[in-house]
Amino acid sequence: MAKREEKRLKRKKRIRKKIEGSAARPRLSVFRSAKHIYAQVVDDRAGKTLAAASTLQKDVNSSDGSKTDAAKAVGTAVAAACKAAGIDQVIFDRNGFIYHGRIKAVAEGAREGGLSF
Repeated sequence: MAKREEKRLKRKKRIRKKIEGSAARPRLSVFRSAKHIYAQVVDDRAGKTLAAASTLQKDVNSSDGSKTDAAKAVGTAVAAACKAAGIDQVIFDRNGFIYHGRIKAVAEGAREGGLSF
C-alpha cells in the first residue's frame, strides 16, 4: 500500500513542477480518499485557499447516491463557490491521481458549474 502512495506522490511532484496557481488563474486541487473527495481552489503565489468544497459538507453530501455522484456534486459546489468569488478560469490539478472515475467526475461537475480549464 505504501508503494502505491509513493508512486502517486512522485506523479504529484512531477505535475506540480509544471503548474502554479495565480490570482488570475488559480489551481483547482482535488484529493480523493477512500470515503470522501475534497476540492479546493488555491492561489499559490499568495498561499491562500480561495474556495473549497468536499463531501463532508451538509449541502454537498448525498448519502443515497454513489461516490461518483457525490464527486460530481463537489465539482458543482466548488464551481459555485468560485463564481461567488469571481473566478472563471482555473488550472486543474489532479494531485497525482489518474484522470478517471471520481477525479473525472469532479472535473465534469466543475465544467458544468461554469469553470473553464
